[in-house]
Amino acid sequence: MAKPVLQPGPSHPITVTPNPARVVVTVAGRVVADTTRALTLQEATYPAVQYVPIEDVDRSLLERTATSTYCPYKGEASYYSVTAGGDRSTDAIWVYEHPHDAVKEIKDHVAFYPDRVDSIEIRG
Repeated sequence: MAKPVLQPGPSHPITVTPNPARVVVTVAGRVVADTTRALTLQEATYPAVQYVPIEDVDRSLLERTATSTYCPYKGEASYYSVTAGGDRSTDAIWVYEHPHDAVKEIKDHVAFYPDRVDSIEIRG
């Protein structure tokens, strides 16, 4: 059965905008991500999420998991754990490797669950 694909609109807006500030993500005292090229995704009334280019993530600290979820607005998400964080950082990162066209800008970007990392700092 095909999964539904929904388009953002007035009742469920989604915006993706460049964030010129520096975004630094840490886990267990280690910098997992450091970028000045993050994108801020604002979806409906949910808190804004920083999407960091995968190029600006220390992939040596990541371990891909078998977890996946589906969002009808964004597509199929895959997950990574941050090994330095232990059990707390299981599935701490998600990525839409083939996002729907409405959010195509987040391709090759990852996002972090705030409660599974030590900090997501937006500086400047």
